[in-house]
Amino acid sequence: MRFLSLVILSLLSGTSLLSAQTKQTIRGVVTDIDSKAPIPGVVIMIVDSNPALGTTTDANGQYSIAGVPTGRYTLKVTSVGYEEIMSTNALVVAGKQLELNFEMKESLIALKEVVVTTDGDKTELNNDLTTVSGRTFNTEETSRFAGGRNDVSRMAQNFAGVSNVNDARNDIVIRGNSPAGLLWRLNGIDIPSPNHFSSFGSTGGPVSMLNNNTLTKSDFITAAFPATYGNAVGGVFDLQMRNGNNLKREYLGQIGFNGLEFGAEGPIKKGKEATFMVNYRYSTLGIFKAMGLNFGTGTAIPNYQDLSFKINVPTEKAGKFSIFGIGGMSDISFKGSETDFSKSTSNLYGDENSDLYNKTKMGVIGVSHSYVFSPKTSYKLTLASSGAQTIINIDSLNWSNASPPKLISITNYFNQSFTQLQQSAHLVVNHKFSAADMFVAGVMVNAYNASFGDSIIRQTPAHINYWRSISKGKGNSALLQEYFNWQHRFSENLTMNLGVHAQHFSLGKASALEPRAGLKYQLNAKQSLSIGAGIHNQIQALPVYYIKTYEGLNNSNQDLGFTRSKHVAIAYDYNFSRDYRLKLESYYQSIDRAPIEQTSSPFSMLNAGSDFAIPDKFNLVNKGVGRNYGMELTLEKFYSQQYYFLLTSSLFKSEYKGSDNLWRSTAFDGGYIVNLLGGKEWKVGSKDRTLGFSLKLTTAGGRRYTPIDYAASVSLGQITYKTSEAFSQQYPAYFRADVRLTYRVNKGRMTMEWALDVQNVTNHQNIFMQNFDVRTGNVMNQYQLGIFPVPQFRILF
Repeated sequence: MRFLSLVILSLLSGTSLLSAQTKQTIRGVVTDIDSKAPIPGVVIMIVDSNPALGTTTDANGQYSIAGVPTGRYTLKVTSVGYEEIMSTNALVVAGKQLELNFEMKESLIALKEVVVTTDGDKTELNNDLTTVSGRTFNTEETSRFAGGRNDVSRMAQNFAGVSNVNDARNDIVIRGNSPAGLLWRLNGIDIPSPNHFSSFGSTGGPVSMLNNNTLTKSDFITAAFPATYGNAVGGVFDLQMRNGNNLKREYLGQIGFNGLEFGAEGPIKKGKEATFMVNYRYSTLGIFKAMGLNFGTGTAIPNYQDLSFKINVPTEKAGKFSIFGIGGMSDISFKGSETDFSKSTSNLYGDENSDLYNKTKMGVIGVSHSYVFSPKTSYKLTLASSGAQTIINIDSLNWSNASPPKLISITNYFNQSFTQLQQSAHLVVNHKFSAADMFVAGVMVNAYNASFGDSIIRQTPAHINYWRSISKGKGNSALLQEYFNWQHRFSENLTMNLGVHAQHFSLGKASALEPRAGLKYQLNAKQSLSIGAGIHNQIQALPVYYIKTYEGLNNSNQDLGFTRSKHVAIAYDYNFSRDYRLKLESYYQSIDRAPIEQTSSPFSMLNAGSDFAIPDKFNLVNKGVGRNYGMELTLEKFYSQQYYFLLTSSLFKSEYKGSDNLWRSTAFDGGYIVNLLGGKEWKVGSKDRTLGFSLKLTTAGGRRYTPIDYAASVSLGQITYKTSEAFSQQYPAYFRADVRLTYRVNKGRMTMEWALDVQNVTNHQNIFMQNFDVRTGNVMNQYQLGIFPVPQFRILF
């Protein structure tokens, strides 16, 4: 009721409330980046504030700066014996306190307050063991960038080395790797794909289940990641959920493409440190469909809902317990039986010859305990349970040859079910020997239970229908990982990271030892060189191991080992001005032991993970190879003086060999991608109102595809491909332009934001795929999303 009353009041008053108060609080915690111990006595000042605004941290490393006018600020963080931090682009709004947590690096220059000539590294990661190919981001960027849809995956697609020319999904294709090579980690635990309508063996989906309003600063790594990460060959998305406000209750309401959302956070009990945060979201795409908007699903309406929460309970001593979770369910029905043959509709998933029903579920719940034993040593233990399920049912449609066609019969002919459960434990210990040396060690266990099966209807010679199992399987397995990482700072300018990661998988008794190394040299205050290398291994999607033929043959893939990848990357960084950064990076990735068929064919698991199906191949062996190499450029102006821009460009090659021993382009070998995005804000009428505009332009090599064998398709009455020419063809270059307009009002204790994100504003026709129409015998192009306006309203109070 309070939320509805505030919205009505804002509309009746022309977005002006009775109170004129437009100030807010900045709060947070400052800790040692190596030991994770709180740092007391740290000075936090708002740069150029008049009168001066600032404070110091208490014994628990906490701070709070009250009475900060709304706007964007730079904060300066200093402490004796630590390197200075400059945090820019801190957005203060009236409706919500701003939480800024800082991790400080101890200086090698003892007992001095270090003075730096630059404004700090605005791209420094949470995990400072990362030497190359890493990028940090904050959730404010997910809502500021045009085309982002408040989705961290779509935001990451703006970074160098990342490509995805599929508007319908948020897959993260890193340097030509399959999206399946990405590791999702949440609060220290490896999790299944956190997306609605996702599928086993993939890491993306049409709609993200991650709520950007619940996340804090997180890391994205694209190569040679440190020893703390395993079971991935492509990259790492290391996400952190924030804590609720420990000072006051706050609320959120939002409606847009991602759904109708409500959120609340604050202290569980007033005056106590224990906090809660919860956000619930329910899909609103039915409303958008009624408005005539097309999002590539024909007449089908995606339904989904998700919940995110975190409870944080500090203990009397230097420890805390946290309980966290995300979960969601989704369903959609593609009904070819409702096809209107008088209209042309864009349906990226269904067709007129079938009715398809899809249901998915995913959930994670975990509990963690962390404790700081001393200013040099801390530990964290996290236990979690997660699961995912997909159910698909397909009915075959029989149409007449009349014009327009008449539906004669509907027959259920295909059913599929996948379920995976996972129990996880992760123990990590941090110890700082000195300002020059720190050590991280940990062990992680993931125990899996998988079951799946699919069946299709067939006819006997007497034309009697019966169900035949295509493939099925179930079983238990476990993945054990151990790691340690040592960081040594030879000087203020030279840092080395050395580590070893080991993993053991119960199926096939697979084991791997993976050395990792990185070296960074600060040439001067503005320039640096970095190099990183490592070996990385990954298990296959679990159904691949347990798959059985309908004849009931043995589990022919259970002896499969890891897919192995060897990374090397070198980077040059040049922060040539206070808010400008240039980065050049080159890399080479060699892949071996990829599963391929024993008989001669172009198949390789390196091409799996980009759609909704797991390859149902048998008798696979770890003899496939691949390679990815390329160069990347990033030119960035960080937000200052009310504007920003980001230019990223990647030239790359992605190739593989199957059992036919021929080098081919992978399904992800687009060749190049260029992103240019930027934005500006203006004060409108008063300092309480802000108008924003952002633009994003993307061009990239088109999707790779295998050509259709037209003669065989006509003869067999179903789509058939020229498999000997796998991924030999490429659709025309992809191009998309997105624009975003925002209007933000701060009044009293409330912030309201209106946004209109128009995606593919030029209505450019990008080809999604080619399809064969069995009824007409024609090969047709299916196109991706046309112009797609996405309105949004958000209120914070």
